[in-house]
This record gives sequence, C-alpha cells and structure tokens, in this order.
Amino acid sequence: MSNGLWKATTLIFLLTTAAAGGYARHLQREVAKAGAAVGDHAGKLAECTRMRDDERALKEKALGEASATLGATRVELDELRAERAENEKRLAAFRTLTDKFRRMIDSGKLQVALVHGRMVVKLPAGVLFPSGSAELSKEGKDALHDVASVLRTMKDRRFMVAGHTDNVPVVPPSAFKNNLELSTARAVTVAQHLVGAGMSAPQLVAAGYAEHEPVRPNTSEAGRQENRRIELVLLPNVTEMPEIPGAERDAGAPAPSAAPPPSASTDAGVAPHPLAPRR
Repeated sequence: MSNGLWKATTLIFLLTTAAAGGYARHLQREVAKAGAAVGDHAGKLAECTRMRDDERALKEKALGEASATLGATRVELDELRAERAENEKRLAAFRTLTDKFRRMIDSGKLQVALVHGRMVVKLPAGVLFPSGSAELSKEGKDALHDVASVLRTMKDRRFMVAGHTDNVPVVPPSAFKNNLELSTARAVTVAQHLVGAGMSAPQLVAAGYAEHEPVRPNTSEAGRQENRRIELVLLPNVTEMPEIPGAERDAGAPAPSAAPPPSASTDAGVAPHPLAPRR
C-alpha cells in the first residue's frame, strides 16, 4: 500500500470514528432527554392520578354525607307529618267536644280549652257548689248530668277531675280545715256524681290542687271567682305519650285503650290524690 493511500485510509477511518462517536454522544443526549421527559410525564401522570383519586374520594364522601342528610331529613319529615297528623286529630277531637258542649258553653255553665296540649272542660265552682261546701247544688247536678251524657260516649278515654280554689282561707263553719281538703272533696264529689250519671268509674281519677294552680291573679274578686273551678282533664293514651329513649314498655301493661281495673276504695274507683302533678 502506498504511503498516500495509507494516509487517506487512516484519515477516513479517523473521520468515521469521530463521526460515529459524535453521533453516539448525540444519541445519548437524546436518550437522556427522552428519559427525563418520560420521568416528567410519569410524575405528572402520577399527580393527575392522585388528584383524580382525591377528587373521587371527596365526591364519594360528599355523596355519602348527602345521602345521610337526605335520610335524616326524610325521617324528620315523617316525624313532622306524624306530629301534624296527631295535632290535627287532637284539634278535631277538641272541636267535636266543643260542638257537643255548645249549649252549655253558650249558657256560661262551662268552658272547653286546650291546656298544655290537653283538652280541659272547666266548670265554675259557683255553678256546682255553694260557697265553702262540697255538696252539689241542684244546678250543679243538672250540669254534671249533661256533662256525663257527653263524656260517657268516650269509653276508651280517662279523665282527671281536678278541684281548684282561690287563696282565701277556709273558715268556720266550713267542715274543711283548708283549701286542699275542700278542693279534693269537691273533686271526689263530682267524680262520684259522674259515675252515678252513667260514666265508668275506672275512667275517672280525682285530685285536689287547692289554690296552687290559679288561672288568674287572686288580687280581684273576678280573678278569685275564675280560680274557683272544677276541671275535667282528658288524660292521654299510652300511644300519645312521647317515647323515652332506652325505655322498655312493660309487656304486662294494658293496651292503650284499656281501662284500668276498678279500685277497691270506698270511692268506687275514684281515688283522691292531693296535689297530684298534671304537667
């Protein structure tokens, strides 16, 4: 091989080697760039996936909370509807009772009112009894006979006969030591007369409140006169009582509409309970 040819061959080889090395370095740089880009895209993909998962979790949580709220709202709505139905039922019964007593209401012999959510028939003591006495007047007996003719149709309900007085102390020649005795005796007398007029004895209970539950101030004669009264309070059935959380109903308890067994007392099922709570 001539010297010139050898030099030319060597030069070509060196040039080819240099070009190949440069191209290889170029490829390495491109591969590194591509790897970096892939890594960057992988990071962005992972971040997007995380954000998507977080958003999905938030949506699922919000959906769960919305479902729970909707369920609670439906329960509350059902409870409100039931309460409204019970109130409408109570109001209808009140109107019915008022209509039945219309003649006596118009004549001033009694009043029908809703007190603490209960229906109450109010009879002025002046209509029923002479002053300081627990003996019914003729007018009082006639009024109670008319009352019994209405109440005895409500066979599944119980009533409390509540006696009330003003704050004027009892003085001789009254047979009673104090207003408590007088109010209790009047309540028992009314209950016994209602039984004699056809009501069932187990439907009735008597209580005396003396002057302790006035409806008007005792500072005037008009107020004292209104406080001297007999009230017939419609007692709630078991089904009308509010539920007590954690309480269990006695399996041996009577059904809501069942009357209690007759009392063995001398009051023929009418038991006086001085100052028995009504609220």
